[in-house]
Amino acid sequence: MTSPPLEVTQLLVAWSNGDEAALARLAPLVQAELRRLAQSYLRRERPDHTLQATAIVNEAWIRLIDSKSVHWQNRAHFFGIAANLMRQILVDHARRRHNLKRGGNALRVSLTQAENIVAEKSPSVIALDDALTTLAEFDHRKSRIVELRFFGGLNEVETAEALKIPLRTVQREWSLARAWLYHELSKSERSEK
Repeated sequence: MTSPPLEVTQLLVAWSNGDEAALARLAPLVQAELRRLAQSYLRRERPDHTLQATAIVNEAWIRLIDSKSVHWQNRAHFFGIAANLMRQILVDHARRRHNLKRGGNALRVSLTQAENIVAEKSPSVIALDDALTTLAEFDHRKSRIVELRFFGGLNEVETAEALKIPLRTVQREWSLARAWLYHELSKSERSEK
């Protein structure tokens, strides 16, 4: 992460305390990192994804600004929440797209025309979100670690700081959560075939 941690943290605290000017000074400091996060998400998506990084960042900003009840603790906390919002934006988009493919306002075609249409694999972001939701049901902390590391782009130290837990705990639980998710997503993939 490239923005100066102390300055970002100070601006976040000031913004939490109602200083709107702090938000104006904060935005340029974190904009590049938010865009990098969005681009990172999109690299994991199919090449013809209809959302662009700018749209994801803009939607995340709107949701961040609307979240008046958040009391920002630090930079890691901010990027953790931003990552969660971006994940939800992508999941919501994928679900809408998936629903449209299954009916919705879809164009009706004859069976002859349908033979020429190649069915797309459903977006993996939905499977990952479902797996993370399942993980959160029995181990919320592991789910948050995955979210912060995978979606938030935080390193182990920043994740430990954001969750206020020891670094060694993050390392151990990150490893266990990755193994569990791999197993869950593999199982999900096999059941779709």
